[in-house]
Amino acid sequence: MKPYPKFDRSKLLLKPLDERRHDMTFADILPLDAQIPAHNDPNLETIAARMTHARRTDRPVILMMGAHVIKTGLSRFVIDMMERGIITHIAMNGAGPIHDFEMAKIGATTESVARYIQAGEFGLWRETGDINRIVAEAVRDGIGYGEGVGRAVATGNFPHREVSILAQAFRLRVPVTVHIGIGYDIIHEHPNCDGGALGAASYHDFLVFAHTVSQLEGGVLLNFGTSVMGPEVYLKALSMSRNVARQSGAEIRRFTTAVFDLLPLADDAVHTEAPKSDYRYYFRPYKTILVRTVADGGESFYIRGDHRATLTTLYHRLLPHFPHPSD
Repeated sequence: MKPYPKFDRSKLLLKPLDERRHDMTFADILPLDAQIPAHNDPNLETIAARMTHARRTDRPVILMMGAHVIKTGLSRFVIDMMERGIITHIAMNGAGPIHDFEMAKIGATTESVARYIQAGEFGLWRETGDINRIVAEAVRDGIGYGEGVGRAVATGNFPHREVSILAQAFRLRVPVTVHIGIGYDIIHEHPNCDGGALGAASYHDFLVFAHTVSQLEGGVLLNFGTSVMGPEVYLKALSMSRNVARQSGAEIRRFTTAVFDLLPLADDAVHTEAPKSDYRYYFRPYKTILVRTVADGGESFYIRGDHRATLTTLYHRLLPHFPHPSD
């Protein structure tokens, strides 16, 4: 049978990043002493206490994050929490490494979809496509997507690597795992994209993530703004981990989860699954992270607000308990 026709990527015109108008620059990355009004949700104090106890008992604290954590200028806060030993694993979607890479490379990131899609230029920027080569090298070296990109930024010509979450995680030996969907990210448009390499690298990361989840008893999982990747990857990793734990008589059920997002959820309903007739049922962090996976012994919290307020307030609640190594 004749195969279906495929798009000819060799016809694509790639442009350099210095011709792109950027919606975020290095100046938009917040300093650790930024004056941001504190978020007033009292549950943040409880979450900080759970995180502190988890680290005192050598249990993991996992941060699952959408790319908006980077795009709202919070990279320094995430890095500082890794340096203090608060965060022990970071899970990103495919957009996270792209913004992290671009910022470290040129001190700017983020393009307007509305501006560039009309001319067919959205995502087709030459330097960003280098991530495809880096990931292919990572696969050849037997490491994952996040570690491979972190290694490249940490050791390459990246003038702003100090604000790269992936590079600093590589330096600190904190796993950053990247969980992609083929076709989701701008680097998948590029002629040098190898879908097999991307899949292998991201699946490697999924198994690294599942190993961390297998240690989650007594730990904490935070979900900042990832409404699809976060809950879905976590759900599968937890099922795998519970399957193996159960065979040896162990349990993974007493842990804490917290979702940080903007969707309005009634305080008295956060721990009860909404019916399918309710639009909130289809918000995966709600039913998966807040209800189903903690129903047999865990606890969960929902914090509604801008990441700049919620993450920084949580950070300041934690500082008294975690001195910086340089202090």
